[in-house]
Amino acid sequence: MSTAMNFSSKSFRPRAPDKGSFPLDHFGECKAFKEKFMKCLKGNSYDNSMCRLQSKDYLECRMDNQLMAKEPLEKLGFKDLMDKPSQENKEAKP
Repeated sequence: MSTAMNFSSKSFRPRAPDKGSFPLDHFGECKAFKEKFMKCLKGNSYDNSMCRLQSKDYLECRMDNQLMAKEPLEKLGFKDLMDKPSQENKEAKP
């Protein structure tokens, strides 16, 4: 009697992640933006509507560093914030 196991001959075929899936930020390129967003959430009882500018800044950082696919911010729900400067720009101005 043979003890060898017969596995399926199907090979694994990788596929692109579903929309909304993106790689982890292993090098901390957007860590400061994430921390500002998380601090805002905590300070506002986790009401994400109060932290939309920080969320926008974080997503822009991820797109700029190829940690997620580039998407128009309007498609991500930030159309009303498009004319407002980001938090980073506000802090950089005197």
